[in-house]
Amino acid sequence: MDFRRHVIDDVSIGSITHEIGLEKGDKLISINGEQVIDLIDYMEFMALEYLEVLIERKNGEELILEIEKDAYEDIGLIFRPWLMDENRRCRNKCIFCFVDQLPPNMRSTLYFKDDDWRLSFLMGNYITLTNLSDQDVDRIVSMGISPLYVSIHTTNPQLRRSMMNNKRAGEVLKYLDIFHKGGIKLNCQLVLCPGWNDALELDRTLSDLWQYRDIIESIALVPVGLTKYRKGLENIEPFDSKSANNVLSQLDIWQHRALENLGRRFIYASDEFYILAGSDFPSYEDYDGFPQLDNGVGLIVRFQDELYNTLDNMPSLDGVKGHISLATGISAANFMLKWARAIEDKSGIKIDVYPIKNDFFGHSVTVAGLITGVDIVKNLKGKDLGDALLLPDVMLRRGEDVFLDDMPLIELKDKLGVEIISVPVDGNALVEAIIDIYGMRMG
Repeated sequence: MDFRRHVIDDVSIGSITHEIGLEKGDKLISINGEQVIDLIDYMEFMALEYLEVLIERKNGEELILEIEKDAYEDIGLIFRPWLMDENRRCRNKCIFCFVDQLPPNMRSTLYFKDDDWRLSFLMGNYITLTNLSDQDVDRIVSMGISPLYVSIHTTNPQLRRSMMNNKRAGEVLKYLDIFHKGGIKLNCQLVLCPGWNDALELDRTLSDLWQYRDIIESIALVPVGLTKYRKGLENIEPFDSKSANNVLSQLDIWQHRALENLGRRFIYASDEFYILAGSDFPSYEDYDGFPQLDNGVGLIVRFQDELYNTLDNMPSLDGVKGHISLATGISAANFMLKWARAIEDKSGIKIDVYPIKNDFFGHSVTVAGLITGVDIVKNLKGKDLGDALLLPDVMLRRGEDVFLDDMPLIELKDKLGVEIISVPVDGNALVEAIIDIYGMRMG
């Protein structure tokens, strides 16, 4: 059978295939006589202890490698593309899509919208189900690919079609029944748009999803994010204090029901809803292990808990005279000010907190993760930032020291004339970063 050949981009040093002598440019044809569709298949084969790997060398010669190994031991092949297949592009035109609200002339990769179930499993990316075929679903169930992360938004088929501008958006909800029968675990998100899928429609959606509560691990309610670049897009009003409070009131009813029946709250609101509503945050325990942290659900509560616990065990910095600055988004500024005062009280180090106004995307965008280098320069140029400026690493692209506007971190350092340190969104990491700055001076 003529299987697709996967180009080997690299071979891990010290791995089995490195010791055998495989090289970049060789090609993987099959494993155990079976086609390797993508990285999911490759990982499945790695669970085995014996493999017959058919390779095409760069010179065109084919050879079979008989490999005995430990179960789940990787044989060291790295592919191009790494998924061993092209990423699947989103086919929707959602009324709230953030990519469609980006300014022009940014890096082309920022405009790519993925909707790939494999990335959902491997990286926690959310999928809409509209890109799935029946064959994909059969493969997911037969291989037990779980958990998946699914953007539901609404279970009203007609409304889902309208919100996602995809005629398949309603019918693909049938896959929830198949996942339910197959025991595929899901984490779901609902991006809420006032006047669209909130209020009664939200109750309908949560009632429908309640039927799948034995496979759904969590549901996140997230307010729509709106930039100033919405020309030609559907009119959507932002959440305000009243509408955010309405969502939290609905959530409270559903969480009580879930707590009584499941022993957990099941449905959670992102931090933005509590900030907009001016409402107290739930307790640390109320987040049930923070299953939707990457969706901004419980970040502030967890950060505070980590920070205060670390401060309790922080070494003395007596005699150290220091001054640092922290940059953050508008929405988290008041919390960061409170935490900075706590660190100051324990360490004696002066800490200035600078909320960065977002001119790049628009002032309605207040989260730290969408702050650009150019706005940091606008807000901080000429200010005494002390010994270092600390930034949350969510301001930078994943795996890169580059902001969304393509400004490298080193360029920001040159423009502001200060040492810049990116710090994980973790209270313990923030305190430790400050200790590290002054550690050399601590005798």
